[in-house]
Amino acid sequence: MEGQVSKGNKGRERGQKNALAQALMLRDQSTLDMVNAAVRHKQVMLAFQPVVQSRRPDRMAFYEGLIRVLDETGRIIPARDFINVIEDTETGRLIDCLALEKGLRTLAEVPTLRLSINMSARSIGYRKWMRVLEHGLKRDATVAERLILEVTESSAMMMPEIVVDFMSDLQQRGISFALDDFGAGQTALRYFKSFQFDILKIDGQFIHKIHADPDNQVLTQAMLAIAQQFDMFTVAEFVENAEDAQWLTAAGVDCLQGYFFGAPTVSPPWIEEDARRTA
Repeated sequence: MEGQVSKGNKGRERGQKNALAQALMLRDQSTLDMVNAAVRHKQVMLAFQPVVQSRRPDRMAFYEGLIRVLDETGRIIPARDFINVIEDTETGRLIDCLALEKGLRTLAEVPTLRLSINMSARSIGYRKWMRVLEHGLKRDATVAERLILEVTESSAMMMPEIVVDFMSDLQQRGISFALDDFGAGQTALRYFKSFQFDILKIDGQFIHKIHADPDNQVLTQAMLAIAQQFDMFTVAEFVENAEDAQWLTAAGVDCLQGYFFGAPTVSPPWIEEDARRTA
């Protein structure tokens, strides 16, 4: 009897796992379909979030352009809701192309702006992405020195040697690179000697309530020491209160980014200014 009950339980567990896997597959397919439709209909935009100087938070260091898509109802969908689903697909490459295209156009339209755009290491060597970049650089000679390309830690570690060569080529043309979400992935520290990132962005999981978290304080200080050794500017992500901002500034973080200083918006100051002029 016990053996029969055990077999029955195992059968139910397998059925539950299969049902969950099927539900996740359907959800991911629905997400992929939604993003594909947005790409086809050009329903893609950037939301801009300020990155401020820690000791002069009234001064912008740069803005980050974050990709957004519109679903069939016109609702704005942030990247966190779809990026993991499309990362390994052709759609992921097309999203990178659209983000870069819109970022380059914004840089050309706003000559005082410095802007970072996210990309996956998987887009290195993707011909359409490179064509978009070349077109943008030819259109405005000042764009390269105002463009920052952000590569996540996990993405960079998929193909570190390729990333190193790619960065070296574009840095010679004036483009800067940021290592995004540092601390969240599996970076082999030996690659820091080769990577030569210009900016290190500390993952938000270490920043949340850091003023009251001794463990995260020690980890963040270690990351700051790494950045200093390799001559990288530092950005703390997900800064949400004054206490965290004060601790990070005192610790020596160069720049701060988070809702305390501004949420991502599709109507940044330069667009609002243009609207006022034409009103």
